[in-house]
Amino acid sequence: MKKNLFSAITLTVLTIILFSGVYTSVVWAIAQISPNRGEGEIVLIDGKKYYTNIGQSFTVDKYFYSRPSAVDYNAAGSAGSNKGPSNPEYLATVQARIDTLLKHNPGIRKADIPVDLVTASGSGLDPNISVKAAQVQIQRIARIRGIAPEKIASLIANHTEKPVLGMLGPEKINVLKLNLALDHIQ
Repeated sequence: MKKNLFSAITLTVLTIILFSGVYTSVVWAIAQISPNRGEGEIVLIDGKKYYTNIGQSFTVDKYFYSRPSAVDYNAAGSAGSNKGPSNPEYLATVQARIDTLLKHNPGIRKADIPVDLVTASGSGLDPNISVKAAQVQIQRIARIRGIAPEKIASLIANHTEKPVLGMLGPEKINVLKLNLALDHIQ
């Protein structure tokens, strides 16, 4: 009994030291040598800070819409909705998002709507949308801003981030960066 108890206490102490001290210190050290010292990518506009690595709400028609958030873009409460795909409340929320998207983008069909424009990510803070999600919004933005759709399509192409190492993950577009670039072309 004493032998097992001593082993268990030793393992517990070593695990606490490893994961609370060593692991945390290694992650912190890596962050210090990364760009912006682990603070994320910060953009200053009119004296206000925006973080490009945290999703932000864009619902005005002259901008590309961002991915919906289950936590209302609150980084302190990062989480998904935890509602399954058969939950009636979840289905109603997704349907409302679809209806809003169709209302503001009359040229697209329900079948053309990418899933990332009507569902929240696991963290609720995804700052990116798919290339298709940006492309289905071109006509609305072009009409409202009076910009040629080809110019907006070119902007999307220029802001498309390729997969890591050319194969890990999908192509994506940071919505904040895309909307800032959209403001600059006018």
